[in-house]
Amino acid sequence: MTPMTLEIGSTWDGAPARTDERATLTVAITPEALVLSVDAPLHDDPAPPGPAGPTWGLWEHEVVELFVLGAQERYLEIELGPGGHHLVLQLHGRRNIVARELALDLRVERAAGRWTAVARLDPALLPPAPHRLNAYAIHGVGPARRYLAWTPVPGPAPDFHRLECFPPMTPG
Repeated sequence: MTPMTLEIGSTWDGAPARTDERATLTVAITPEALVLSVDAPLHDDPAPPGPAGPTWGLWEHEVVELFVLGAQERYLEIELGPGGHHLVLQLHGRRNIVARELALDLRVERAAGRWTAVARLDPALLPPAPHRLNAYAIHGVGPARRYLAWTPVPGPAPDFHRLECFPPMTPG
């Protein structure tokens, strides 16, 4: 599949994000791997406790996320943090986790106020096609917390599980 590049350039509800907080996520599916590449500003939020690797509750820290939705509300949630922390969840039905802290190969680099990452997952973790997706970036602490989206998920509060807001995956 030709890679698909998603610019996370708006707030969760559709307002333009500040230029200094926008992130880019590139998605490619090959027979060998689902490959994600991140380029994002480093906000230097407090890191999660514990070493890099699978981290429950990563969404409460600085993170870039990809949700891949398939048939019958089956979806994969992938969270990547600038400290090498990650979280991969399989869900069936909105917010219904069926597998968590799944394996992921992640390499992160931090330099000049930015972080980049390349993550590889087993493509068998993907839900059945056709795929729809959305991407998010979260940073900040307390009242300064910011929730950004590739495609807005409007409503009364940020909710990244609004599956009806996920556009079709269209590589190219």
